[in-house]
Amino acid sequence: MKKKNYLATFAKSFNWAGFFLPKNIYNDCTKLYAFCRVLDDIVDEKADLEIRKKKFNEINNIYKNTYELDNKKSKYLGENEYEEIVGEIIDLADNNNIKRIILDDLIEGIDSDLKIKVHFRSVKDLLVYSYRVAGTVGLMMAKILSVNDTRALKGAIDLGIAMQLTNIARDVIEDQKMNRQYIKPDFENIKATLILADMFYESSFSSMKKIPFKYRFTIIVARRVYRQIGKKIIQKRNIENYEKSGKIYVNNFGKIYQTILSLWDLLKLFFVNIEVHQRIKEYEIINEEINLDERL
Repeated sequence: MKKKNYLATFAKSFNWAGFFLPKNIYNDCTKLYAFCRVLDDIVDEKADLEIRKKKFNEINNIYKNTYELDNKKSKYLGENEYEEIVGEIIDLADNNNIKRIILDDLIEGIDSDLKIKVHFRSVKDLLVYSYRVAGTVGLMMAKILSVNDTRALKGAIDLGIAMQLTNIARDVIEDQKMNRQYIKPDFENIKATLILADMFYESSFSSMKKIPFKYRFTIIVARRVYRQIGKKIIQKRNIENYEKSGKIYVNNFGKIYQTILSLWDLLKLFFVNIEVHQRIKEYEIINEEINLDERL
C-alpha cells in the first residue's frame, strides 16, 4: 500500500514551498509532518475524550519505549502505522542531531489539547503553547536543513511561533466548536494576535542568511505564503465578515504571486546584516517555563 503523504494532503502552504527542496530533504520534512499530523488528528477527532487519550498514550508509549531500545530499528518493522511513524521520527532525530527534549516539548504541547476545555488566560499561555506545538517544529526543520547557528535556530523558532499564531487567529470559530479558546473570540484579539505573529515573522527574516542557499528559497516562500493568511484575515475588518468567510487560505494564484515576491526577499537577504534577536521579551516569558537555551 502506498504511504500517505501527509504534507501534500494537509500542509498545502508548506507543500507548495517544498517544491523547491531536494527530494531527500522533502521526504524528511514529510516524516516530521506525518508525526505531528497523526498526533493532531487523534486530539481533534470526534470521539470520546478517554478514547482519544488512550490512542495518544499508545503513540507516546511507543515513542518512549523505542527511545529506550539499544537497537531502535528492531522495534518498528512496519507492524502498524504508529510504530512506523514513530520509528521514522526517531531516526530523523538521530540523523539530524535533534535533541529528544525538543520532541518531548512537541508531544507535551499537543497533549495539552486533550482536555474537556482549553482556555488560555495569558500571553504566557499563548507563547509557551505556540513554542511547544510549532516553535519545536521550526527548530527541527532547521536541523533537517543543516542549520546550527544559534541566531538562526532562534529565527526558526520565531517562524514556527508566527505560523502557529496565524493558525490560532484563523481558527477561532473552529476551535470554539471544540471548546478551545486560545484567544478571546473577537476581532480585536484576532488582530492583536496577528500583530504579535508579524513581530515573530519579522524576527525570523535576517537569520535566514544562515540557511544553506539550496534550501533558503523554500523557507522564504513558506514564510511569505503563511504570513499572507494573516493579511487576508485583517482584510475582513470585523468579526461578522470573519465568521462568514469560513477557513481563510491563500489560493494557488496567491501562492504564485507570493512565490514571485519571494525572489525579492531572496535577493534582499544578500544585502542585510543578521540582526540581534528581536523577541527577547517574549523569550523571557517562555523561559519562565521552558529553558530555550537547552533546546538550541
